Amino acid sequence: MSYYEHNKLSRGPELLRQLADGRSIALVTDAGTPGISDPGILLVREARAQGIPVVPIPGPSAVVTALSASGLAADGFVFDGFLPIKPGKRLNRLKALREMETTIVLYESPHRIVATVTAIAEVFGDVELVLARELTKQYEEIVKATPAMHLARLAAAEPRGEFTLVIPAAR
Repeated sequence: MSYYEHNKLSRGPELLRQLADGRSIALVTDAGTPGISDPGILLVREARAQGIPVVPIPGPSAVVTALSASGLAADGFVFDGFLPIKPGKRLNRLKALREMETTIVLYESPHRIVATVTAIAEVFGDVELVLARELTKQYEEIVKATPAMHLARLAAAEPRGEFTLVIPAAR
């Protein structure tokens, strides 16, 4: 049964009824970890509020996978999920993240990846950042390059798959 951003409000109550009736449900995702920048958090929150036990089973996490393969400092980092869609808010958020002076991990959709990399270039300059996509899947790709190099690659072929970006600490 599907449960995603556009049906979470109708599907969630149905799944909670099944849980209340004693059925077991596994929340599985094909990208990352359920509940991390994912509508699964709503289902988990409601289940817990109703006293229904939630049992995690660790699996691949795009945040940790990309960070560990990036070669960037991982002794401290900030995960900030998806940046705001509006350009001004996106730039302001990136500026605030830059001030933290730590490695930053973000998620981005293929539809907004060009705008996000462009904004990163504006805020962080000519840093070498990592763009990772399709992690732990057949077409996994992890590329460390400057924003300009990433933008050239993205212009050469339509971006596909969910992206995880790792930005080095601002200096």
